[in-house]
Amino acid sequence: MRVEHRSVWLRSGVAALVAAGLAGTGFLTAAPASASGPDYVALGDSMASGPLVPDVTGPIACGRSTRNYAHLLATRLAATQFKDVTCSGAATEHLTNPMDLSIGGVAAGTVPAQFDALTSGTTLVTLTMGGNDVGLVGVAQDCVKLNPFATPCKDKYTAGGVDQIGQRIEAFAPKIAAAVDGIRARSPHARVLVTGYGLYIKPGGCWPTQPWLAPDADYLQSKVDQLNQVISTQAAAHGAEYVDVAGPSVGHDACRSVSARWVEGIVSSHPAAPLHPNTQGEAAYADIIGNQIAGS
Repeated sequence: MRVEHRSVWLRSGVAALVAAGLAGTGFLTAAPASASGPDYVALGDSMASGPLVPDVTGPIACGRSTRNYAHLLATRLAATQFKDVTCSGAATEHLTNPMDLSIGGVAAGTVPAQFDALTSGTTLVTLTMGGNDVGLVGVAQDCVKLNPFATPCKDKYTAGGVDQIGQRIEAFAPKIAAAVDGIRARSPHARVLVTGYGLYIKPGGCWPTQPWLAPDADYLQSKVDQLNQVISTQAAAHGAEYVDVAGPSVGHDACRSVSARWVEGIVSSHPAAPLHPNTQGEAAYADIIGNQIAGS
C-alpha cells in the first residue's frame, strides 16, 4: 500500500494530529550519549514508524513516533548518532527516491530518499519493508466480512488456482535484496538487521471480534508468513541478519485481550493505527531486536 493508497483511518488519524498542532519536520538525531554507542539509522515503513503511537515526531504524514522500536532501541544502545527516517506508506522505491506525502488527499510535502540518511560511518541499520510493496493492509481491509455466511475473500485472491498475493510476495524478493545491497554499498561497516512482520491473527481468527472469516484469517496470516520467509531468505543471501518478530508474537495477536495484544485489529483499542503495532508491540520489537544484537 503506497502512500497514494493510504487508508481512510490513517488519513483521518494523522489529520487529527495535525489539528492538535503536533507538527514537526526532518530527521530526529539523538544527542550523543556514549562514545561506544552505534551510529544508528532506522529505515522502514509504518510498522517501524509507529503511526498514532504517542508522541509524534518528524513529518506528521510519516506517522513517526518517539516510542517506535527504533527510538527505544537507540536509547537502549546509547546510540552516539541516531536518524529515524521511517515513514508510513513507504515502499522500497522510497529508499532511493523522495516520497511525496499527503494527508486526507492533500499534499503534505516531500521527504528525502531514506538512503540519504546513510553514511560511510553508519554502524547499525534496521530495516522493515515489504508490506506496502505487496499491499497487505489493503488486502486485509478488503477481506473484512460482517456476514458469517459470506464467501471468503480468499476465493477471489486464489481464483483459478493462482495466488495473486503470493505472486506479489515472490516478486518482492529482488526488491528487498536490492535494498540490502544498497545499504551495504553506502554503509559498508554497518551491522544490518532486517525485520519481518508480526503475528497479526491467530489460527482460525476470532470472528466477530476481528471481522475476518476463519479461512480468510488463515490466508492473511499465511501471506504475512510468506513475506517473512522471502525477507529472511534474501537478508541471509545478501549479508544481513533477519529478525523474527512473528514467533515471539504468539499470544499477542489482535484476537487477544487489550492488555495482551501487540498489534491492533480493524478497530484500534490503543492509541495506534489499526492493523499496526501499538505501544506494547513497538516496545516488544525493540526488546527482540536489542536482545539479538546483545546476544551476538
